[in-house]
Amino acid sequence: MTELSSFIRTIENFPHEGIMFRDVTTLFKSAKGLQMAIDATVAAFETQQIDYVAGLEARGFILGGAVAARLGAGFIPLRKAGKLPATTITQDYELEYGSATLEVHDDAIEAGAKVLIVDDLLATGGTAAAGISLIERLGGDIVALSFIIDLPELGGGQKLRDMGYDVHRLCAFDGH
Repeated sequence: MTELSSFIRTIENFPHEGIMFRDVTTLFKSAKGLQMAIDATVAAFETQQIDYVAGLEARGFILGGAVAARLGAGFIPLRKAGKLPATTITQDYELEYGSATLEVHDDAIEAGAKVLIVDDLLATGGTAAAGISLIERLGGDIVALSFIIDLPELGGGQKLRDMGYDVHRLCAFDGH
């Protein structure tokens, strides 16, 4: 998927000095790039039973919704705290440069549901681990986690694999 990486813009020193921000908005604005990302993600999971695709806020919603529709699955938003209107459960987590809280409606899935978690970028794995915790607390079974971009040097992919999860990525970038 090296061609896919050509659609992704790198912004130096954002949001902090020394960070190489991988911006997928340039991928999303390209009809070809967006279609390539959707097609590649769907192809990786079309033979597996997926009941729900859970998208991590916010860019995971863009790819996740499209993938869910193509897989014939429902879509579950995993949101930042305070964004969902009904009763929720929450999970705090650490980011590469801060901390946050993720939440999901407490009736989002049924026990035993097969869930694919989708996001744009895998760095340290903190957000993904929080999403895993929320889905599993509701009784869901994680089929895999899928990301457009992996930053292997930050160790998130290895962390998730060490936790026993299948991790899928469309492209990887050196550095962070």
